[in-house]
Amino acid sequence: MVLPAPEGPGRPKRFCSQACRQWDWVSRQRADELALSENELVVAREEIDALKDQIYVLACAVQDVQHDVNQGGPQSKESLRECLDWLLEAAIPITQSSIRP
Repeated sequence: MVLPAPEGPGRPKRFCSQACRQWDWVSRQRADELALSENELVVAREEIDALKDQIYVLACAVQDVQHDVNQGGPQSKESLRECLDWLLEAAIPITQSSIRP
């Protein structure tokens, strides 16, 4: 979440709410307990597996479309549209996914 530009004197806000401030503190305490560096992150295996699956589907779609387009010869408007639809179908879930803290 983007915080609004500070107005007036005082320190600028670092957190959007007290809850976000608390979650930051808890996460820093937990990171210290696990001896995690600033560049390391703990993520649920099922979230990583789901993201890997989505990336695999997208990679297959890209490979399929590359093969279809590189076969040579004139491509019909409909076949190019099918290729684009297949790519979008594979890409959109990745753009809508996120890894939660």
